[in-house]
Amino acid sequence: MTLLILVLTLSCSKDASEKTKTISDENGNQTEVDISVNQRNVGDSANDLLSEQKFDTLSTEIFYVEGLEPTSATIEAFENFLSERLNKSGGIEITLKEIASPGKSVYSITDIRALEDDIRTAYNENGKVAVFGIFIDGEYSENTDEGSVLGVAYRNTSFVIFEETIRTFSSQPFAPNLNILESTVLHHEFGHLMGMVNVGTTMQTDHQDVEHGKHCTEENCLMFWTAETGEGILNMLGGGTIPKFDSFCIADLQANGGK
Repeated sequence: MTLLILVLTLSCSKDASEKTKTISDENGNQTEVDISVNQRNVGDSANDLLSEQKFDTLSTEIFYVEGLEPTSATIEAFENFLSERLNKSGGIEITLKEIASPGKSVYSITDIRALEDDIRTAYNENGKVAVFGIFIDGEYSENTDEGSVLGVAYRNTSFVIFEETIRTFSSQPFAPNLNILESTVLHHEFGHLMGMVNVGTTMQTDHQDVEHGKHCTEENCLMFWTAETGEGILNMLGGGTIPKFDSFCIADLQANGGK
C-alpha cells in the first residue's frame, strides 16, 4: 500500500457538458478526464471496487478540512479494511489532502457534491478505480433532534465524513476514542460503496433492514443502521472495537468479486 500526505493546490475547470474536467497538476500539465463515470448512484461501482475484473488498483483521495485530519490509527485501520475485502493486486493507494474550510456551518449533499466537483483530482482510468472522501467541518443539513448523521455515501465513488460532529461525540464521557468512531463511520460508508446492503451487491440471504434503508438486520454488523448516527453509534460501540461485516454481508461481497 502507498500512503501519501499532501497539501492540495490545484487548478481545474469543467466544460459546458460537465462530463469532462481539465485538471492541472503541480507542474502545470493539463489532462482532460471523464468525470461522469464517478458521478453515478451509490452501489453502481460495487463490482469495480470489489473485484479486479476491470480495475486492479484502487486510488482513494481523502480530503480533510484544516485541523480535522483523520488519525493515523484510522488510516491504518482503513488500509487493513480495504485489503481484507477488495481484490486489488495492483495495490491500494490512499492520499491525504488538506483544504481550507469552505466556511459553512451546515452542509447539504448538494453542497458536498459541488465541493467535490471543485477539488477532486482522481477519476477512473487505466485499470485504476478512484474514490473521493472528505472529512468536513460543520454538520449535515438533515440532522434532527433524534439523530446526528456522521457520514453519507452519496455517489458511486464518493463519501463524506462529518468529522466535526464525530469529534463532538468522541468528547462525551465514556465515549469510544476518536479513531474507533472515525473508523466505524468510514468503514460503514465505504461498505455502501461496495453495494451494501442490497444496493449494487446482490444479497445471498435476505438480511436487509428495509425500515432503515440499505442496512443489515444484524445489530453487531458494521452495516447496522446505527453506525451512521452519533446517538446510535455510542451504544453500538460499547465494547470499544470497530464492528466488522457479519457472515451475511461477507457472503454478498464475495459473490460480487470481493474477499
